[in-house]
Amino acid sequence: MAREGSLHKTTLCMKELLSKGFIKVRIKWFSLVRITGLVLVLIYHFFKDALPGGFIGVDVFFTFSGYLITALLIDEFARFRSIDVIGFLRRRFYRIVPPLVFMVLVCTPFLLLVRTEFIAGIKYQIAAALGFVTNYFEIVLGNSYENQFAPHVYLHTWSLAVEMHFYVLWGLCAWLLACMSKTIRSYKVKIAGASLVLLVATYLAMATGAQNSTNLSIQYFSTQTHVFPFFIGALLSCVAGIAQTGELFDQLEQKLSTQLTLVGLVASCGVLVFLSVFMHFEDLFTYTFGFLFASLAAAAMIFFARMLHQKTEGINEPGIVSFVADTSYGVYLFHWPLYIIFAEKVDPVLAALLTLVLSFVFASCSFYVLEPALAGKSPEIFSRIKLDGQKVLRGTGLALIPFAAAVAFIALTAPQLSDFQNDLLLNASLQEQSTMTMTRKYADTSQASNYNVVEGVTYIGDSVSLRARSYLQDALPDAQIDASVSRNVAMGVDLLQSAIDNNTLYQDVVVALGTNPVGGSDAVDKIVDMLPRGHRLIFVTPYDGRNSDPNAGANAIRAHELELAQQYDFITIADWAQVAQDNPDIWAGTDYVHFGSDSDSINRGGTLYAQMVKDAVEKANQGHVKP
Repeated sequence: MAREGSLHKTTLCMKELLSKGFIKVRIKWFSLVRITGLVLVLIYHFFKDALPGGFIGVDVFFTFSGYLITALLIDEFARFRSIDVIGFLRRRFYRIVPPLVFMVLVCTPFLLLVRTEFIAGIKYQIAAALGFVTNYFEIVLGNSYENQFAPHVYLHTWSLAVEMHFYVLWGLCAWLLACMSKTIRSYKVKIAGASLVLLVATYLAMATGAQNSTNLSIQYFSTQTHVFPFFIGALLSCVAGIAQTGELFDQLEQKLSTQLTLVGLVASCGVLVFLSVFMHFEDLFTYTFGFLFASLAAAAMIFFARMLHQKTEGINEPGIVSFVADTSYGVYLFHWPLYIIFAEKVDPVLAALLTLVLSFVFASCSFYVLEPALAGKSPEIFSRIKLDGQKVLRGTGLALIPFAAAVAFIALTAPQLSDFQNDLLLNASLQEQSTMTMTRKYADTSQASNYNVVEGVTYIGDSVSLRARSYLQDALPDAQIDASVSRNVAMGVDLLQSAIDNNTLYQDVVVALGTNPVGGSDAVDKIVDMLPRGHRLIFVTPYDGRNSDPNAGANAIRAHELELAQQYDFITIADWAQVAQDNPDIWAGTDYVHFGSDSDSINRGGTLYAQMVKDAVEKANQGHVKP
């Protein structure tokens, strides 16, 4: 008892010194929160099938950033009764921007080793990344986070954009609230109130927006909808901060044993892993509750880690844990472009291994050498070797000159659009001309049956169909083909309804959707129900060679379409998924969604695709129409 009382007095003394700014302490076990977020993201990007919901690792980072930044602002107000917002933004700038610039300079030249699709329009990607608007850049382009022919090499910087937007807006808000507060208690109350209001507003924006969205990536990318995890963290900081821990935290600290605190830490981490295993990007649940649950679990992990720090004064955090946590931001920055590069050249396991090694190397150089030098400090290596900061800056600057020159050359000479994009644009243009002709033909054609239906083919497809458009038009010269990039199953429902309303639906309806599975099986069922009497339905099963989970994404939609074909005699299957698996030669050098990387493989893939659809249409015409 005497020892516990002495320990408590020591803890209170340390808190007092910390709150007054006399000492600075690294909060042990916060590293575990950072590492958890990083591991989830890495596994998701390297081996998506193993952890389909690992994207919530970003929400762990968001929650922790909201907590840490707000806790430090509260501590600053406690010491000075004011907030230096310029100093706050300056510190955020130096922490975020130099590693980002370093990553762009190092990674961009290596893009010359991979397909031109990754270089096309690279200057816009770089500008968006350095301007912290990648999230809105992707929204404007209409891109899907998980379904891109050639994933943008700096796509992952969308999270930095959201983070920077939060820092600027929240820093100003914290400063304004400080101007209106006289005591630390009143300041914390105002911070908590603002956090709660903004949390509810932004969470509802995501949840309600997702209900009617045909592209869930908009809710995922947008600052207005995905910023709420920061405010969960900010709200937590008012209860369990760093120096200003709060009465409730102190009371719970006395009641909970070290063992129960550790159990709470492990359990909250377990919840995050559980969500990562069972959540999927395209599921509505992910946006209505998934991100919220993940952020709350991250907040619980932060809370117990903070408490464990108080209870383990005699225990030091393992060096490897501190190292991984310190370099986590740099590793996050480097891993995505490096993995894209390596995945083009070697198998996924080796690509992941090479990515990890180089990411930690570059992140270590950034965190332990470059960043301290920029801050005017003397970098240290292994806590033994001290370097001259000015010499480090001069040497780094000289070493990066050729990299900067290479980046400038690539950005200025790279094509605006890739060959694939040009091909899609050409096919889209030809499609518009064909659509005008077919619409006129429909109007001039007499009704062909007792159901008052015009014979012909209405084709609704996505970018895969657009890729094969010229081959489809040759195989089905009278078909009305409507294919578009990033079209999902839910959009197909709207297109079918529009054709029905405008009385432009031909007898045979081909639906080739599902690689972008938003809407899922429910949308497929709607298509079946909506199909008017006298029509036939041909489903082209989707293929996504990146996803082996039979119960998710394109695979789940294919399975459902096969079941429907067994149930209804007016449904015919064109099994592209099976044809794709039977012809591996058309997938070399591709994203395993869009066939063909050269003229030969494009021609073979297009021919196979079109012939398969033609055979299915001919088979359907020998069968029944919807009664």
